[in-house]
Amino acid sequence: MRHRKDHRKLSRTASHRRAVLRNLATALFQYERIETTVAKAKEARRLAERLITFAKRGDLAARRHVARFVMKPDVTYKLFATIAPWYSERQGGYTRIVRLGPRLGDAGETAYLELVKSAEQKAKERADRIAAAEAKEKALKGEKQAKKAKAAEAEAAIEEEKPKRGRRRDERESEVKAPAKKRTRTGVKTG
Repeated sequence: MRHRKDHRKLSRTASHRRAVLRNLATALFQYERIETTVAKAKEARRLAERLITFAKRGDLAARRHVARFVMKPDVTYKLFATIAPWYSERQGGYTRIVRLGPRLGDAGETAYLELVKSAEQKAKERADRIAAAEAKEKALKGEKQAKKAKAAEAEAAIEEEKPKRGRRRDERESEVKAPAKKRTRTGVKTG
């Protein structure tokens, strides 16, 4: 029986388990969605939701508590400045686990662990992604046009530098032609 056994051990020592969960929580707040196994996702979810609750408090003690656990200072700042305000009206359920199926290598059950977002946030992110894609496409088109122009200029410069292959007709006619020299099989010129 598993009475009073609170959480999964994940087949690791206590220090290793703590390090794994710290890394998962930090990555979740940094990227807002991570892919991991279902067991790790369930454990990281417990900690991530507690950290978001601390971030919603927003005082110095909460900031220090979160900074002890989250690996990167800029991620701690992001948690307090942007992520916590998303959930100011929400009393829990800040994350979601979306199962993906078995992994090819070892058939481990994988899942996405992601932060839940409102419809307005999703629409804004979608609009930002579309705008970024259009800007990138426009920049690529402009870059292609610039490359074509540079290539044309380079070809013109090469053509100007290159000597002409034959002589012009009027240059050939103005010269007096010398008698052609006969070549023999041995290559010695006779004349």
